Amino acid sequence: LTVGLLTPGRNQLQIAISRAVRHPFFEAGCNNMPKNLTELTIRDFGQQWTAFRDNSGWYGSPELFEDIVSPLVTLAELRGKDVVEIGSGTGRIVGMLLAAQVGHVTAVEPSAACQVLKENLSKMPDGLQRGTIINARGDEWQAAQPVDYVFSIGVLHHIPEPHSAVRTAFRELKPGGKCFVWLYGYEGNEFYLSIFGTLRGLTTRLPHTVLRIVVALLYPLLVLYRLFCRFINLPQKDYIENVIWPMAPDKRRLVIYDQLNPAYAKYYKQAEALELLRAAGFVAVQAHHRHNYSWSVIGTKPLA
Repeated sequence: LTVGLLTPGRNQLQIAISRAVRHPFFEAGCNNMPKNLTELTIRDFGQQWTAFRDNSGWYGSPELFEDIVSPLVTLAELRGKDVVEIGSGTGRIVGMLLAAQVGHVTAVEPSAACQVLKENLSKMPDGLQRGTIINARGDEWQAAQPVDYVFSIGVLHHIPEPHSAVRTAFRELKPGGKCFVWLYGYEGNEFYLSIFGTLRGLTTRLPHTVLRIVVALLYPLLVLYRLFCRFINLPQKDYIENVIWPMAPDKRRLVIYDQLNPAYAKYYKQAEALELLRAAGFVAVQAHHRHNYSWSVIGTKPLA
């Protein structure tokens, strides 16, 4: 296994604050982000996925995977394909891909969660036979041979400079191969960001044990908000009802934790999401506004 770190860079719409003590060379909204912001993000996710290892239920189901990738990708087209996932964490998406009957999946993960990923992969049917783990950053992996698909779900919006990771995906794909990414969306999240964007200024500084207490205190508010959504058409109603609520309560709390934990997060506008793939050379780039709060984007590597 090779070890690497995600590459830092610049973005305009960003929330990035170091944990415990603000980095002396970084302020939220600054264009020139220090390298250790990336290291902080990797460390945060390593701690998060070491603590939250379980992917059971709707949270790790093929049905949720289909919800994520539809209508841009169908499960039928993945059968027997050679795929890569960038930022695999505990292997949640890896398990979904294996359940979709891909031929082989390469899981790329830069953090300390690789050990958890290996343990979880060993428990999946044919996981060790049909799965390979690369402990490397998103722009420093290399597949054994050109692949059919590259997936990055819920990862690139946490990378300060994602373009090099997308270029690597382009390089490793077969001609005609496809890259699918799922990103936080700016459109549809304005109300959410007005509240939680400010709250993240505190939560990204907290030790993980304290953050778990904060999440426990916030969870009843989510329950109350969902109750109001049943009678009022509130922002993110579709997302809460169809994505969050089928999950078990512990997974709903994990989703809250995942929003408040990472040192860096970017919420993409549609044009930015499309340009992310186009800039790497992908063609026929399409975007889908999933549940009116996020962007699913797919692009194809030209045949020649």
